[in-house]
Amino acid sequence: MANVVVVGAQWGDEGKGKIVDWLSERADVIARFQGGHNAGHTLVIDGEVYKLHALPSGVVRGGKLSVIGNGVVLDPWSLLKEIATIRAQGVEISPKTLMIAENTPLILPFHGELDRARESQNSVAKIGTTGRGIGPAYEDKVGRRVIRVADLADDATLELRVDRALVHHNALRSGLGLEPIDRDGLIASLKEVAPEILQFAAPVWKVMNEHRKAGKRILFEGAQGALLDIDFGTYPFVTSSNVIAGQAATGVGIGPSAIDFTLGIVKAYTTRVGEGPFPTELFDDDGQRLGERGHEFGTTTGRKRRCGWFDACLVRQTCAVSGVQGIALTKLDVLDGFETLKICTGYELDGKVLDFLPTAADQQARCKPVYEEIEGWSGSTAGARSWADLPGEAVKYVRRIEELIQCPVALLSTSPERDDTILVTDPFAD
Repeated sequence: MANVVVVGAQWGDEGKGKIVDWLSERADVIARFQGGHNAGHTLVIDGEVYKLHALPSGVVRGGKLSVIGNGVVLDPWSLLKEIATIRAQGVEISPKTLMIAENTPLILPFHGELDRARESQNSVAKIGTTGRGIGPAYEDKVGRRVIRVADLADDATLELRVDRALVHHNALRSGLGLEPIDRDGLIASLKEVAPEILQFAAPVWKVMNEHRKAGKRILFEGAQGALLDIDFGTYPFVTSSNVIAGQAATGVGIGPSAIDFTLGIVKAYTTRVGEGPFPTELFDDDGQRLGERGHEFGTTTGRKRRCGWFDACLVRQTCAVSGVQGIALTKLDVLDGFETLKICTGYELDGKVLDFLPTAADQQARCKPVYEEIEGWSGSTAGARSWADLPGEAVKYVRRIEELIQCPVALLSTSPERDDTILVTDPFAD
């Protein structure tokens, strides 16, 4: 059976939640492999809206196993609050439907405090983080001082891990003018939440490999987008983990040979949240129109997203880095009614035309988009479920995107509703 990785191919907010939910009907296991609760996935199912942050999108599907892998950093208090919210909407979440890797690092309150303090005091160049503690938690993971899920099961180990972390963090906090961490209060809070978290803990690497050998279909779900990847994104305005498809294997403890198809989620225009370069960003009425029609506000933070024309150059680049074999093109309906559309095909830099975004920040800042204009359409694509339902000009737009990014469209989404999707190639096909 084929196993599929889903990654965002822009700066996030591409509509991964809906696509993963739609694909999860064909999967047995849905696994989150990186990121934290700074991610936000909105699902609309039969008129019911579900807002997910740490939970895999497959939790709203009955009879599926949802997995939070070791590549994720997890805020236990936020997770339990999210579980309670989703349960209140009638979704069953139990150890039979949700599993958390024992080696998953925890986001603790002082991570968020450090995140926000740094951002507020950084007068040189703000990163634009969500302030949820994601970056500091990943720093502690690499620095070998993080508390992991398994540590909650033993008081002596937990206290040792906390003491190790506090040696580092109290020194940092002193320099930032913050009060020392209340050690005993933190340990008491962790012990209180431990039983609720540990009921979901498991050796995910072992379970995932067993499911693979048994021929189960696995859907690997990423957060954010490839342009926020710590290595290949627009650094330093990036997230603190690897977002691209190669992380799927490491993030759950399964070999790369388990990945059969990589699906890139691509919005029919471009958005980003926070600071950083954005070559096709619009500051005119067209940009305002895209934001209003696309409801471009963050699921997690409510922050307004910056909007711009489709950047084929960037998507071609991210598809190459992630090994994308097909894309799911979303929010095509937002472009309904535009007389003319523009697609970025490259960049002009110091008199030369480039077919990729350079790595150096100063060069990125000087890149000017090279546009190709394409005719828009007056008809509606909203709710279309077949090619025949689309205006001819919309089909031409999609086909031109395929040519420019050198990757075919596998799925086409025409509204937030689950079933308003045109299937071209089934990623799970053997």
